[in-house]
Parts: sequence; C-alpha cells; structure tokens
Amino acid sequence: MPYFAYRGRNARGELVTGVLEERDEGAVADQLLSSGIAAVDIAHTAAPSAARHDSWLARMTAPPITLDDKLLFSRQMYTLLKSGVPIMRALAGLQESAKSVTMARVMQDLRASLDSGRDLNSSMRRHPEVFSQFFVNMVRVGEMSGSLEEIFLRLFNHLEFEKDMKERVQQALRYPAFVLAAMGIAIVIINLLVIPAFAKLFAGLKSELPLITQILIQFSNFMVQYWPLLFGLAVAAVLGFRVYTGTQSGRYNWDRFKLRLPLAGSIVEKVTLARFARSFAISVKSGMSMVQTLAVLAQVVDNAYIAQRIDQMREGVERGESLLRTARTTGVFTPIVLQMLAVGEEAGAVDDLMSEVADMYQREIDYELKGLSANIEPVMITFLGILVLILALGVFLPIWDLGSAALGPKGG
Repeated sequence: MPYFAYRGRNARGELVTGVLEERDEGAVADQLLSSGIAAVDIAHTAAPSAARHDSWLARMTAPPITLDDKLLFSRQMYTLLKSGVPIMRALAGLQESAKSVTMARVMQDLRASLDSGRDLNSSMRRHPEVFSQFFVNMVRVGEMSGSLEEIFLRLFNHLEFEKDMKERVQQALRYPAFVLAAMGIAIVIINLLVIPAFAKLFAGLKSELPLITQILIQFSNFMVQYWPLLFGLAVAAVLGFRVYTGTQSGRYNWDRFKLRLPLAGSIVEKVTLARFARSFAISVKSGMSMVQTLAVLAQVVDNAYIAQRIDQMREGVERGESLLRTARTTGVFTPIVLQMLAVGEEAGAVDDLMSEVADMYQREIDYELKGLSANIEPVMITFLGILVLILALGVFLPIWDLGSAALGPKGG
C-alpha cells in the first residue's frame, strides 16, 4: 500500500505530523479521525527509510503473535463492540495501541481487507498463523447472527481456558525436564572430562581394572573419539523426527503414541478431550450446526488420533446417527461422559452438558498434574541413584584396590 504524509491538529489544537501506510487519502483521514486528529493536509510520499530498507528484515525478525496477544485482542474487541464502537474504528484503535508490531500489522491488514469489501471472518482467514479455523468460524457465526461481541467474549473465555491448561501442564513438566536435562549434561561432562583424567591415573597402576571400570573407560573413549559423529547423529535424529511428525501418518502415529505414554499419556488425553468438550460447547451454544462443529473441531483439536475419532463422529451424525452412538464407537470417552451425552441429547442441552464434561476433565487434570511430579520423582531418583552407583564403583574400586595393596605389606 502507498504511504501518505499528513499534517493535522489533535484535541488540544496542537499541530502533529507523520506518515501512514493506507490505501488512499480517505482511509488515512478515517484513521486519523479515529485517533482524535483532524487532518489538515494529506499527500503521497515515499516510504520511510526504515520501511524501505528494513521491511523484509523486520518481518522476518518480528516476534510471533502469542496466546496473550490473541487473548487481549478478543477481550478488547468484545469491550469496543459492546460499547457501540464501529468495527473499523475498533481495529484502528487496536492497531494504534498494539504492543506487538506483528499484531499491529495484522490489524492493518484486517482493516484494508474490510475496506475492500470482505467480511471479518474472510479477512481473518488470510492469517491462519494467528486465527485458527475455530476462531474464524466462530466469528463467521457471530457475523451471521448479529452477536459478534458475544462471540468475542466466548472466544476470550476459550483462549483463557487454553492458556490455563497449557501453563498447568508446563508447570508440572518443568521440574522433570530440568532434572533430565541436568543429568544428560552431567553424563556428557563426566565422560568427556572426568573419566579420561581417571583413566590416565589408572593406566599407571599396571594392574587389571574391574570390569565396570573398563566399561566406563571404553565408553568414555568412544565418546571422546566420536563426539562429532554422535552430535551429528543427535541433530539428524531431531530433524528426522520433525520431518516424520510433519507427515500425515507420522503425526497420527506420534499423537497416538503420546496417549499411551506412562504417567503423562492420561494427562495428554484428558487435556485434549477437555479442549474438545469446551470448544464443542462454545460452538453449539453460538449457533453452529452439529456437523459444522465436529468438522471444525477435528482440525483444531491438536491431536491427529483424536481428530480422526471426531471425524468418525461427524460422519456418523451426517448419516443420521445420534451423537451418543457416534461418541461410543470412538472408544475415547469414559462411561460417565457418554452418560452425560445421553442426558444432554434427551434434554436438548448438549452444550451445557459438554461444558460440564470439560469442567470434569479439568478437575481430573488438576488431580493428575498434582500427582505427576510425585509419581515421576521416585523414578528419577532411582535412575539417578543407579547412575551414581555405577560411576562411584567404576572410579573408586581401582583406588580402593590400590589402597588395599599399599596397606597390605604394612599390615603383614
């Protein structure tokens, strides 16, 4: 879009100048007016030097839009629209006040897209990295039903739930991840620096070393000699894993495997199902059809295995089967959830019952997360104890034998 230099006066009558990127002079005047500036003169101008020289670099290095940015956007849009502010003025205000440069650019593109005649959900669809399909479809329902401000409030509550679940899981896994990382670093340092020093000492003993010491020294020598190869294999394994999980079958197999992990698998499954139930309740309550709801949730549930089961539910509903029957055939819902679905279908209150399902899963997640560290800690302590025992025996047994040999003649 072209750039325009402007001169205007603010609410205090002071002269202000600047440069804005907009489609035409009218759009610049509208943006200035929404910011409380009365335009005096608007003229075409060249792009600012920063925009000419750093535009591509700025876009490459701009920070990504976070969940907090989307939370703030949803809440602010609800507040502005409920207050009667037109959507164009609301977006202009959010663009001016955005702390994230990337979010400000998205707001600018949304305004330009709306100016060209598109509706809001179509404009948001141009930014799939920011607005999920669930988000876009909710906005579409809000535009069709005339309750856009209420939709933004429900999206805010949904994103807040997502953030809460994410933070709880990260907090529960932070301690185990830190301990495992520290143990890995310690093993590398011991094998590359510590054991080679003891190996030189043991070489002067001129005696046969214990088997465990020989194994430690051989393993250390292998790491010292081939560490570039080992490092390369580790990098290749990480890249290969990412490529594999980027494929459809790889993503499906990995997501299915995550659900079977000991200790953590149950939590992953319940977090996914809680997200599904909460999104389901919001979608149905907002006016989406059952088939449309299931189609959208299959793409945003963030687990390919569960998504396939949701697709099975959608196909069953399209054939005329009940939601309860299709949910039972998936094999991922507990009996109590199926019972609540049955009651919800009979009473015509599936959305309310699914909200209760989400609350139930959330409570179960809380209990399991609290016990996760307690369950993992004995395993890590046992593994750490075995590691320390092996290192202690391998290093100190030869020294012990040397001390016994040195004290033996004196004792005789």
